[in-house]
Amino acid sequence: MKPFTKFTSRLVPLPIDNIDTDQIIPARFLKVTTKEGLADGLFCDWRYDAEGRPKPDFILNQPRGKAGQILLAGDNFGCGSSREHAPWALTQFGFRAVISTSFADIFRQNSLKNSLLPIIVPREVHAELFALDPEAEVTVDLAECKLLLPGGRAVEFPIDPFAQRCLLDGVDELGYILQREAAIATYEATHPPRLNRLAG
Repeated sequence: MKPFTKFTSRLVPLPIDNIDTDQIIPARFLKVTTKEGLADGLFCDWRYDAEGRPKPDFILNQPRGKAGQILLAGDNFGCGSSREHAPWALTQFGFRAVISTSFADIFRQNSLKNSLLPIIVPREVHAELFALDPEAEVTVDLAECKLLLPGGRAVEFPIDPFAQRCLLDGVDELGYILQREAAIATYEATHPPRLNRLAG
């Protein structure tokens, strides 16, 4: 994982509530064990017709959808199954963040572990973002937990401090522990092993 840095991007609007993980990445794509190629399956049943041709009216097939790094989704994004392929497909396509008024818990946790930032905003801010000019850009500042809107107004968003630290450092849980290997070794060296009362 790469450290999550502050970035500015246009928004890719997808104003649909209750988008589940099977819509994000259909089950037939779950046979793979790597992330490679999953971008092609992202929203596959919405992006392509029965013959596999791109639907020109779907946002990801339009220039605006290909240029943005922030998906602006409807409420309750990522509901359904727990498949980790959903955030994989989104990041492989180029998204670094998803903005919604709420996320399914498992999808949110999977996203945080895969460098995809789920940003929860109030409903009035959500509506304001959908009303922005297509050329407008917003800035994501994870270090400050702020979304900077056009004009400079900052909107704070919640995130678990541990997940924030891991994203900023570009590590997963194991990587976080390995960063502290020296401190762990020092602790172990200064604390005698405890007696195992269950042995023998």
